[in-house]
Amino acid sequence: MEKLDRLGWAAAVSFVSYGLRIGVRANTPEVMDQILELLPPGTKPARGPRVQLLYSVVAGGTKPRTRIRRFNMLYADAARIVRTTVWERVRDTLEMDLQLYVAENARRRVFVHAGVVGWRGRAIVIPGRSLSGKTTLVRALVEAGGTFRSDEYAVLDSRGQVHPYVATMSVRDSTGGHVEKIHPETLGWPIGVKPLPVGLVVVTSHRSGARWRPRQLSAGRAVMELLAHTVSARQQPERALATLRLAISNAMVIKGVRGEAEEIAAALLSRAADRAPSISTADSGRRAAAM
Repeated sequence: MEKLDRLGWAAAVSFVSYGLRIGVRANTPEVMDQILELLPPGTKPARGPRVQLLYSVVAGGTKPRTRIRRFNMLYADAARIVRTTVWERVRDTLEMDLQLYVAENARRRVFVHAGVVGWRGRAIVIPGRSLSGKTTLVRALVEAGGTFRSDEYAVLDSRGQVHPYVATMSVRDSTGGHVEKIHPETLGWPIGVKPLPVGLVVVTSHRSGARWRPRQLSAGRAVMELLAHTVSARQQPERALATLRLAISNAMVIKGVRGEAEEIAAALLSRAADRAPSISTADSGRRAAAM
């Protein structure tokens, strides 16, 4: 850290995210605007410079009046986590590492890797890692009438309710190679803004041509399925288990292999409606403004 501290830092920011104080500094002010776009949802400015984790971003590029290319580097405290000539790799790694750090260490919240859609006052939660197809299913559910709440994490509070986590989505093309960064608001989707109880959990993966024949899981099996996607499961297992049990206490949990997302979206909304209260405005979000 002493060696890093002696480098010339031109810009810095400190912020609070889910109770965690984090700082980012850069050797050039030009990259700070890009860095600010990567901060987790709900981030607020910190009142002082003291932080629990400090990221240091060294922007490289071509050295003036030479053909020498300098490395772009990213440090988390004193540990170097990226050294590359490709700036986009530093940017993407910083975004992922920031989100993971917050998800692992957040106070009073449990983060589950999942997509979340609101429907009639309850949340549909779709646990899954990258490339599991959850982004495609979230899109299909929103286009069928649901409200977008998250594509990355289901953020659960101590009551088991799901809070919105609206971050930039990484959408892959049909080959699974090229990744495009898209913010949900640019798609004109209605965005949910209030916490919701969980009504339906859908544990699924995509297989072309598969017929949708889900089975309902027991409470114990359902908790284990969600625990496998819970970021803080190893660090805080007791709190994670207690929160997950509360989250599914009044929810239906189903599991099955699916075909195309558009083919099962209506069926999932119908199942979720069976769990919804008769009258609710909790998930109206910004639908009226979007229409």
